[in-house]
Order: sequence, then C-alpha cells, then structure tokens
Amino acid sequence: MQIAALQKLTLLDFPGRTAATVFTPGCNFRCGFCHNPELVLPEKFPQTMIAEKDFFEFLDRRRGLLDGICLTGGEPTLQKDLPEFLKKIRQRGFATKLDTNGSQPEILEKLFHARLLDYVALDVKVSPENYVRLVGIDIFPQVRASKNLIEQSGVEFELRTTLIREIHDAKEFAKILEFVRGAPKFFLQNFQTRGGCLDPAFEKMHGFTSVELKKLCEQAREVAGSCGVRG
Repeated sequence: MQIAALQKLTLLDFPGRTAATVFTPGCNFRCGFCHNPELVLPEKFPQTMIAEKDFFEFLDRRRGLLDGICLTGGEPTLQKDLPEFLKKIRQRGFATKLDTNGSQPEILEKLFHARLLDYVALDVKVSPENYVRLVGIDIFPQVRASKNLIEQSGVEFELRTTLIREIHDAKEFAKILEFVRGAPKFFLQNFQTRGGCLDPAFEKMHGFTSVELKKLCEQAREVAGSCGVRG
C-alpha cells in the first residue's frame, strides 16, 4: 500500500470517531481547484512514502486511543492492495472510512461485499453534464453507479460538494441537489486555495460567505436528510 502522508489525529474526518487519516498518492481526476497537487501528480512532486510496516506499528500503539482510520487521497480506490490494507486495519479493531471520487464502482462493490467499510464519503464535484469539463475525463456514469452502490450497501455515508463561486451558481447548485436528493447527509465544503491549486487559474476564484452558505444549506435540507458546512 502506498502511503504518502499520515495525519495522526483528526476529530473531523471520521464523523463520531477519533481517527487518523491516511493519504494515498495518485488520482485519475484533474480538478483544477484541488489543493493537494502533490497527491494528484506524485510523479511531479517526489516524496518519501511511509512504509506500511511503520504505519501498522503506529496503529498498534494507538489501540484504545483511536476509533478508526480514514483513507483519502488522491483516490484510494486506485491502490491495488486497498482491500488487504483495509482488512489488516479492521483485524486490529479499528473502524474504516473511505473518501472517494466514485470513479471505481467495481472496487466499491468488492469492498462492500467483503464488509471492509464502516463509512463512505462520496465527492459530488458538479452537475452530471459538467463532470467532463471539471475533472477532465468522461466519468459520470461510474460516479452514478458508485452512488447507487453506496446507497444500497447499508453502510453509513455522506455526499459532499466543494463550492466555488465562479462554478457553482444557482442553476448549477440546483442540478447538484437533484442528484443528491434523498441522501441522509450532505455536506458543503467552502473552496479555499490553501496556498495553491492544481491549476493556478483557480487560485483567483472564490468561496462563498457564511451567510450564503447558510442559505445554500437551507436549500439542501429540502432534499437531503441533513446538511452542514465544512471549511
């Protein structure tokens, strides 16, 4: 398993649990607003990987202190040994959460079948017709298939969207709400450059004000069980 970075404690990434977050390198999306270009294009940003052995030694020392592990990226489902990695985590008594862009429904299906996940967060980037423009590949059918699998899995899940003023206007947001309709939890993440984006052009773009986000949340609660704001 390739591990690019490890956040040893988070109270936010895994709802209801104290957790550590594992960051995997590599992503098949090219979202210009992404603030982790070193994870999207690891070949352009050489970095030292954390050995799997060292990670599990860390995990063994955290028994009784952590409840779970969150896997994020990059895109974790691109890692060929993800199922075995999750199995080793669960054998140690930790819950598992997966953050995914939804591009690999066949992988999700295997993980659900093997009962390797306790929580899934699916990113909904934009409305269906705008996926190609934003992420760089024609992938929305796979994202829809992943959403269907997640909904049918019985595993706790959330959908989430990072909002950018220049992209997510009222019309776009309304289309996203149609896609997330019926979700038990939907989170809005406010766009931040955080010192850099995959595409520098996005560094000139903006997030929303707290007042605007509150109103968008109110709209979302009409179609989702709950809606909250992160960031």
